[in-house]
Amino acid sequence: MSSLLPFYIADCIEAGCDEAGRGCLAGPVVASAVILPELFDHKWLNDSKKLRPHQRDEMKMLIEKNAISWAIGLASAEEIDQINILNASFLAMHRAIAQLTLQPELLLIDGNRFTRYPGIHHVCLVKGDALYRSIAAASILAKTYRDKLMEDLSADFPDYGWLSNKGYPTLFHKKAIAEIGLSPHHRLSFNSAIQTKLPLV
Repeated sequence: MSSLLPFYIADCIEAGCDEAGRGCLAGPVVASAVILPELFDHKWLNDSKKLRPHQRDEMKMLIEKNAISWAIGLASAEEIDQINILNASFLAMHRAIAQLTLQPELLLIDGNRFTRYPGIHHVCLVKGDALYRSIAAASILAKTYRDKLMEDLSADFPDYGWLSNKGYPTLFHKKAIAEIGLSPHHRLSFNSAIQTKLPLV
């Protein structure tokens, strides 16, 4: 079993919240909110970044099958450019929380900042995805959902290497931007390439 904690407060309906894609040059930021049964656990339940792809995929299926409630929310590249990545991350989390079929009494937020969700208390936990099961579960769902989304987008925009880099600023990705310009899915506020007035694809 994992070494993660099952809850922050006993006998409280808690939803773990996390996001994926804050540091990317392209694509949306994706968030998840997850309410787990108190006894749910697995040896692979951890921060999604610490898992191999096949482990994340297996955990995704287990979480979706066993969670009391789970949901995905996202904020688009355009919204990121309009309100900045931090606020867009909070917006994506709010959208995920709003879709839960059971309203939590407490939100466990991965990170050190959050914009309060109306009517629900929250606590911010730095590296919470390596501390609490529900946040780890949210990190896995957010990561797997976003990875699949970027893989799907790559079918129409194969030259950026999104199948492997998922929109993160790898050398290959940055060279592709320099050579062919930006796609409609790139975050304009994230790209120094904009300063050189590169064309859109």
